[in-house]
Amino acid sequence: METVHVPLEGREYDIHIGPGLLPRAGEFIAPLLHTPKVAVLTDETVGALHLETLRAGLAASGIEMTALALPEGESTKGWDQFSRAVEWLIEQKVERRGMVVALGGGVIGDLAGFAAAVLRRGVRFVQIPTSLLAQVDSSVGGKTGINSKQGKNLIGAFHQPSLVLADIDVLGTLKPRDFLAGYGEVVKYGLLGDAKFFDWLEQNGPALASGDQAARIRAVRRSVEMKAEIVVRDETEQGDRALLNLGHTFCHALEAATGYGDRLLHGEGVAIGCALAFELSQRMGLCSQEDPSRIRAHLDAMGMKKDLRAIPGELPDADGLMALMAQDKKVLDGKLRFILARGIGDAFVTSDVDPALVRQLLSEALAA
Repeated sequence: METVHVPLEGREYDIHIGPGLLPRAGEFIAPLLHTPKVAVLTDETVGALHLETLRAGLAASGIEMTALALPEGESTKGWDQFSRAVEWLIEQKVERRGMVVALGGGVIGDLAGFAAAVLRRGVRFVQIPTSLLAQVDSSVGGKTGINSKQGKNLIGAFHQPSLVLADIDVLGTLKPRDFLAGYGEVVKYGLLGDAKFFDWLEQNGPALASGDQAARIRAVRRSVEMKAEIVVRDETEQGDRALLNLGHTFCHALEAATGYGDRLLHGEGVAIGCALAFELSQRMGLCSQEDPSRIRAHLDAMGMKKDLRAIPGELPDADGLMALMAQDKKVLDGKLRFILARGIGDAFVTSDVDPALVRQLLSEALAA
């Protein structure tokens, strides 16, 4: 087992990464509890696969568990299922010193974390991420929330978990498409701040995807380390933390355009968005022509979506996508912030981007 510590003063927590953590969950959670009871939020698919393993792991340490399984999918991350979850937690008599456990991917982690943030003005919660995307990104850093009809993650709160358990074994139950979608976030970390990590991914990505446990642990650990370092510097995204949104300005517009559905998974949108961000950087003379080509070549070698034509169905035109981008949380004083790059591993945040250049890039990408 590997452990990454997040040293936020007064809200410190550990992220444990390794195999066999779900059956041992009680060992890690018991020291955090005032009473030996937790309320678990999960989804129906993850619950069918892992809920009884978690129940047994908690029972081994004398912890009682109640659970609610919500429908699977991004559409769960809205007011209806959020209200259902909060009302259920109140029915379970979760007190202010109680504990909520999020067992699932990014949707459940975000929703359960937000429910914990608002329940009785804030109760503690534990993240047990079951997807690669959640293990390397959404379970760490305290961003919680739900989607609005107006856009993604526009309703939420910063609420740090008390513990994160990233069990590498559960990744073996993911469908290949879901695993690769999570890999889009892994690639993002190399692109934004660690060129050597991207080099390593080029060499080891195929083994990682095919089930190499040591490679998976190393990829999750490095991703989490990078995110934790940035979160400690900038917890509420006033500066550096925006770097974690590399690829997301394009991604969130594409997700809105495809209805947050199965046409485009979040990590697939991140991968396409990273490729577009580097293409925009190259057109602005910030990075070499080889960088966007190298990124697309790696995504291609991994069997991942890398451009707009890989998204099934019709998309809005360039102006339509620009309008969706304008609704993004990263808009400040009416200006959209982009995360661009001077090269692989050297990203930065800027609002100094000509909208006409973005429109031209999108027009050409849509026509390709």
